[in-house]
Amino acid sequence: MPFEITMPQLGLTMEQGAVVEWYVAEGDSISEGQEIFSVETDKSVVSVEAHQEGILARLLVPAGQTVLVGTCLAVGVAPGESLPADWQPSQAAESQAPAAEAQAAPEAVPAAESAATGGTTQASWKARSLARDAGLDLREIVGSGPGGRIVAADVTAVTRAPAAAPAPEATPVAANLAASLGLDLSRVAGSGPQGKITQADVLEAAAAVIRRAPTAAAAPAEPAGTLPQVAKTTPLKGVRKIVSEGMANSVHTTARVTLFREVDAGELARLRQRFADRGLKVSYNDLLVQICAVALREHPEANARLGEGQIEHLDRINIGLAVDTDHGLFVPVVHNADRLTIPQIATESARLIQATREGRSLPDELSGGVFTITNLGMLGVDGFTPVINLPECCILGVGRIVRKPVVVDAQDTIAVRPMFTLSLVFDHRVLDGAPAARFLDRIAQLVEDPMLLLAL
Repeated sequence: MPFEITMPQLGLTMEQGAVVEWYVAEGDSISEGQEIFSVETDKSVVSVEAHQEGILARLLVPAGQTVLVGTCLAVGVAPGESLPADWQPSQAAESQAPAAEAQAAPEAVPAAESAATGGTTQASWKARSLARDAGLDLREIVGSGPGGRIVAADVTAVTRAPAAAPAPEATPVAANLAASLGLDLSRVAGSGPQGKITQADVLEAAAAVIRRAPTAAAAPAEPAGTLPQVAKTTPLKGVRKIVSEGMANSVHTTARVTLFREVDAGELARLRQRFADRGLKVSYNDLLVQICAVALREHPEANARLGEGQIEHLDRINIGLAVDTDHGLFVPVVHNADRLTIPQIATESARLIQATREGRSLPDELSGGVFTITNLGMLGVDGFTPVINLPECCILGVGRIVRKPVVVDAQDTIAVRPMFTLSLVFDHRVLDGAPAARFLDRIAQLVEDPMLLLAL
């Protein structure tokens, strides 16, 4: 009996997702628990496992297409069965033109052509495995299967065929340099061990090309008022698009006010050192999560958001930490932070941050926050006005710790103290200035005397 493979709901707020890549193709065997495709949500990219053993009979939604949760992406059948001719999905995608075009492809086309039309390289699971083990690019193999699909025999034929002209050996630096210069390495003589091409060989070959080139007329000088031209473009999509739209929406819809408070970090640093002396790695952010959780519990007016014609006061204290990654800005959330000890917060935040930077975060780990902390102190920033992470009503910016002379008592005694600036940005539609100031004051008190946390 056919079984559907649908777009899963990977988080409570997820409404749609984009198929990033299929790891299997039509006709491949799939087993329960096998990762068969990946999905990009508004939070992360997640690999999805098969929930049933069988054969992938038909792929309905190609990579790159965004569909609603519950949409049928593919259909499988039990081994030995076939898909009925009149079978229809229970919930089809709004547009399946790319899938139809893929099915109408000629019987033998290079895999690269398939990729060029926006589809995925059609190859069996065994062919993909063999190609990966052999270090082969599937896009360079011509498929002999139905619709130009690459099968295991195609990969085996390539691996067994004698190489017509092995590519010259080159150091990684030389290879990268040649690629950037557009230089054909087969025309470069190597001077390294066993004829390996070095960086110096590439530079010499490039210089020879320049010497042989005819002298061109000098380019006319640009007029002084020449406008800058676009050198390159980066598509506004994926995480970058989500961040862009979210930030613009926040700036355009909130009534932002920023309060600044300079605080003494001396006692906070001592508490952190005490944990370190006991073998516990606790960051300043971990301590601030605990401090802000306590302050939010004492000032519930800050633990709120703007709903439809009403202010919604929340029953959970989930604190987000802004994290910079190679694939964009993410905010993993420490859930129920007010119920955790400092060591528990440190363990959980370290796990969340590592998963975020490795692209393994689950959607629920990136949602549900009521308050966000963003720290740019490690980048040398003293103070800043961060953008509120909607639907939250507050965000705390943390600057760098700087030793500076300050008055420390009523006798005007001056001492050099480690100081840093807190920037509380709040939405004046939800929170007034005085309550926000009292909330920030409580955070400052706990920063300067964190031992108060033990009495709470």
